[in-house]
Amino acid sequence: MTTSLAEVPTPVNSTGLKATQRSVRHLHRPRQWPILRSDLLTAVVVVQFVTTAMWARHGGIDSLDSLSGILTGVGQLSALYGTIAVLGQLILMSRAPWLERRYGQDTLVRWHKWVGFASVWLLVGHVVATTYGYALSEHRSVFGESWRFIRHYPDVLMATVGLAMFFGVAFTSVKRARKKLSYETWFFVHLYAYVAIALTFAHQFAVGTDFADDPVARVWWATLYGFAIVCMFAWRFVTPVAMWVRHSWRIENVVAETGGVVSIWVTGNRLEALHAEAGQYFIVRVLTARHWWHGHPFSLSAAPNTKRLRFTIKELGDHTAEFQGLKPGTRVFLEGPYGALTSTRRTKPKALLIAGGVGITPLRALFEQTPGGPGDVALLYRARAESDVVFRAELDRIAATRGFSVTFLVGRRPNRANQDPFHPARLVERFPDIAHRDVYLCGPVSMMASAQRALERCGVPAKQIHSERFDY
Repeated sequence: MTTSLAEVPTPVNSTGLKATQRSVRHLHRPRQWPILRSDLLTAVVVVQFVTTAMWARHGGIDSLDSLSGILTGVGQLSALYGTIAVLGQLILMSRAPWLERRYGQDTLVRWHKWVGFASVWLLVGHVVATTYGYALSEHRSVFGESWRFIRHYPDVLMATVGLAMFFGVAFTSVKRARKKLSYETWFFVHLYAYVAIALTFAHQFAVGTDFADDPVARVWWATLYGFAIVCMFAWRFVTPVAMWVRHSWRIENVVAETGGVVSIWVTGNRLEALHAEAGQYFIVRVLTARHWWHGHPFSLSAAPNTKRLRFTIKELGDHTAEFQGLKPGTRVFLEGPYGALTSTRRTKPKALLIAGGVGITPLRALFEQTPGGPGDVALLYRARAESDVVFRAELDRIAATRGFSVTFLVGRRPNRANQDPFHPARLVERFPDIAHRDVYLCGPVSMMASAQRALERCGVPAKQIHSERFDY
């Protein structure tokens, strides 16, 4: 039986506001990189232009005088562009701060997927067009030419193996296939992409007509590879290890919150050097023999300070149960901070935070630390049952102290659409100025999608809606 939502508002009260603001330690914020999408697009166009000019300089245009020449030229350009796309994927997933802190990991993952599919199709186009082109010019069958390539050119065989690996990575990235794989399986399959990149690099330098006799072209191509690899190595490996050595993270305390939810307090050395912000997350690894290789993205559930960090975790069956029984003193490895769901995205004086379930974690930290005076920030917290509400007392205290408002929407989803608390009419009724607020979303994917559609119907511009998802 469907029950109606119980709305429990907390009145705005500015008592003690200054005291709480003094108690929140505002750490030094990291540098904000002013890199626009137009800058990224310009960089891609420049790289493509220089690469195309290199191909033309080596007689590419002159060879387009026959069908076989056209096919061969298409195959060469497909290989060059496909490789650039592969290197772009590495850069997008390198967690370089000049990208990650500007756009957020979910946006970069989305770009990475589309660039990945494009790279595979370009590389397939290279194989098909080049084989057909050479077969026509040498009056052989396609199968005969393919066999000759594999038999007499070991580098072509390596590239074929590399392409098969790229196919495997692309296949496991398809939504339907991804749902059937555990994160660990998906992750290890993706490691083959590095092997594939090495194989195709060797193939290009060994038989690529654009590199065989031109040292300038070889330097250009090696520079592109080097930049992508340095980004990946520096930010995915060197930086996390250096941070672990510097901070020496360990569990300080484990606190049970509500059914299946615990808060993990992590302490370490010189935490002010992290430059973490409320709304960000870390990849957390427990350094035990069984679990060190399981990395989990967990948001900060309290405003970071110079002494400790708090992560609040719900047992979801994906190895998160291991955190329920952690003991103080256990060593942990943190990668981060990551994410752009921070107050630096604010464009308006007022903000609305919309949370669902355990998605309250980053928004609870934002609720505590985001700038604003009495009445400037409101929080809507959706939960199926009272037992699913996390941080009720803390949220009430923050709201009363900072002069913000919080409303708990507890109960099952109503049958009638116009009774939904996220229905556009209900949102406008509660917040008449909603179109002039920044809105932060975090919760189940379905809830976030529903809320985003409602916000758009309320006239909230897309640039004022901020969300981040931890999918792969």
